Amino acid sequence: MNELNTSVLVIDDEEMVRDNIEDILVPRGISQEQNDISNAVNILFDEPATLLAPRVRNTPVFTVDKASNGMEGIQKVRKAVEEGRPYAVIFLDMRMPGINGLETAIEIRKYDIKAEIVFITAYSDCSIEEIVEQAGQNVGYHCKPYASEEIIQIATKAVADYNKLRNLEKLIESISSIGLNNNQLTSLLKNILDQLASSLETDMALLGKLHDSLVYEKVLSIGAFEEKVNLDELISRVKNIKIEKNEVIQIDELVLARMDNYSVFAILKKHERLKTEKMYLLKLFVQNAAQAIRNAELNEKLIQKEKLSAVGQVLAMVMHDLRSPIKNIKLITSLMREDGETSDMIDLIDESAEQASKIFDDFLDFIKETKITKVSVNVDKIVTEAIKQAETRSGIEHITIVKNIPDTLVVPGDESKLRGTVINLVNNAIDVLHDMNTPNGIITISARVEGKEVMLHITDNGPGIPPEISETLFEPFVTSHKKNGTGLGLSIVKQFIVGHGGRIAVYNNNGATFTITLPL
Repeated sequence: MNELNTSVLVIDDEEMVRDNIEDILVPRGISQEQNDISNAVNILFDEPATLLAPRVRNTPVFTVDKASNGMEGIQKVRKAVEEGRPYAVIFLDMRMPGINGLETAIEIRKYDIKAEIVFITAYSDCSIEEIVEQAGQNVGYHCKPYASEEIIQIATKAVADYNKLRNLEKLIESISSIGLNNNQLTSLLKNILDQLASSLETDMALLGKLHDSLVYEKVLSIGAFEEKVNLDELISRVKNIKIEKNEVIQIDELVLARMDNYSVFAILKKHERLKTEKMYLLKLFVQNAAQAIRNAELNEKLIQKEKLSAVGQVLAMVMHDLRSPIKNIKLITSLMREDGETSDMIDLIDESAEQASKIFDDFLDFIKETKITKVSVNVDKIVTEAIKQAETRSGIEHITIVKNIPDTLVVPGDESKLRGTVINLVNNAIDVLHDMNTPNGIITISARVEGKEVMLHITDNGPGIPPEISETLFEPFVTSHKKNGTGLGLSIVKQFIVGHGGRIAVYNNNGATFTITLPL
């Protein structure tokens, strides 16, 4: 912020108290009368004395407004907020005619939850617990009589706290509008969560996505949260508690804020209730972090879309040039047969040319997001063809492919795209096993019916999926452990499977296992 908000409101029915606090915070110089009194004190007690404490360096330059009762104070607060000049600190008497200090604070909170309220009173009509319960956590309490230095210290600290939180609030509000990639955004969110955790007086916090199934997907954490806290037990602890998606709750030392499925867990050092405003900042952080994450995801998808568009244009030109050579292959094999030459090799050349043509078509369908046309497809047939095609791949001589699929298993789908999907996954497994020199490489392809779905598993005993790409594996241009990977194969696979109304997932278990689920 360019300048501090040092605006103070004093609400007290005693004019002398109002004027005294104003004189302490806004010294107007020493009058001749005050000088005479100070001189008299010096003569009587033989020591220097001043009626007002001298202003020390770094003390804010305060501005002070005054109200003689609760209703007048409430109106001043409402007007100040409406005009965009809210008070940073409100000094409030407890016993006043009309509505008392606690009732005034409750009404003030309807217009301003951010101001630091400090009760200055000689009477203890309410306990601290009652005040906190009814007026919120963001209040202080100081007894009359008071010293000048105490008022200056209270006001200075309250102003510092207020402005620190306002700066943090502005920073939090800005993150949802900043265009950042995922790495930059994670760094920024971690920095802000660190500052927010400091204001909450905790050194352990976790931001993540809490799914409806109460499965928690971590985004980032600070401190030793994951080392010291059992997340499964934490989720179990809150799963039976009704938490609104736009709510912040506190259970003992645990604070949980939720917003659009994103949430923050924070573990407090002390079992004290959080101030209302800090709960508000926590909620604000989750809200803006969620929006910033969605913006980053949309930005990444837009960049990928632009890349794919460029790839599609290039591919269209390449296909135009390759169309004639591919057609010529079929023409050459046809002439060879007319000359009386027949062999399995000629048939394989024909099949390869046909597959090359279909691969180009499938790639263009991926770029154009063409709708899937379904017919009855025999799963065993397309897997057998995929294995046959794989037998010509480099490195296959050291790899064993095992198939376990019912020969009568049929699913509705596009035969070319489903075959291409299996070919892609099998070729990936072969490349990884070969490139990583995996001893006794094995690829197992199996399928079974579960209810109204077919589960197709393609498993290898290689190194598995690297952790750094596990969450983005099916996104375009993501590749690892492959010498010649383009990073497009698995994106095409996922689009085709989703287009069939199915799902694809991958997990590591002594290698990588891809599971394709297709509706019967």
